[in-house]
Amino acid sequence: MSGTHGGHSHVLFVHGESRVHELRPQCKLAATVLFIFAVVVTPREAFWAFAAYAVLLAGVARAARVPLRTIVSRLRFEAPFVAFAFFLPLIGQGRRIDVLGVSLSVAGLWGAWNIIIKGMIGVMATALLGATTSMSDLLVGLERLRVPRMFVAITGSMMRYGEVISGEMRRMKIARQSRGYEPRWMWQSKAVASSAGALFVRSYERGERVYLAMASRGYDGSLPALEEHAASRRQWVAAMTVPAIACVTAIFALGLAA
Repeated sequence: MSGTHGGHSHVLFVHGESRVHELRPQCKLAATVLFIFAVVVTPREAFWAFAAYAVLLAGVARAARVPLRTIVSRLRFEAPFVAFAFFLPLIGQGRRIDVLGVSLSVAGLWGAWNIIIKGMIGVMATALLGATTSMSDLLVGLERLRVPRMFVAITGSMMRYGEVISGEMRRMKIARQSRGYEPRWMWQSKAVASSAGALFVRSYERGERVYLAMASRGYDGSLPALEEHAASRRQWVAAMTVPAIACVTAIFALGLAA
């Protein structure tokens, strides 16, 4: 059985028993990247293609037994891009149309649609990857795909200690509140800046201690593999089915747009 079910997990991982969970991490990583590439190259006018991608992702979520509401709830990560896209129709150039008395740029509307739909499908794809692959398996998958060891080590540290830093921030906030001080206004920003500085120092010191502890235990830049993660041809074929369909869809959409 895949190591997905064991080891250190992360907040995005949804424990479950499914064929998607059991696929090797390198297969799922490669499939996700290929799927997102197909989405990116799809012409923005191909509405049917984006509907097809959404159906494919819904099918994968069903096969993985991951609730759709879990995937949809993670679309909040796209909020900054939606906020940016919201202004494109207002500041865009070229031909304009009136919508409810507001003058909007046609090119800006197309640009906003392009950002929102491709970003949404991309976030859903990566959310599915995170929901079906534990953090330790993601790192192993990166190593199996020959990603530079330094990048894997940095990524692992970020993923493992992001929650630790978040917990430290919560404790500092509780400490401020317990002393009756909670900055809410611009002129109280000094307290926030002081907290950020203290958080940086604490994080740096903790990182040094953790690294020394790992080095004393023989850490050489990569984590030991607890089991064999080689993928069979059958697993590669199963993982590549969805991105292959997405690529055919993208090619067909490009042909129609030409």
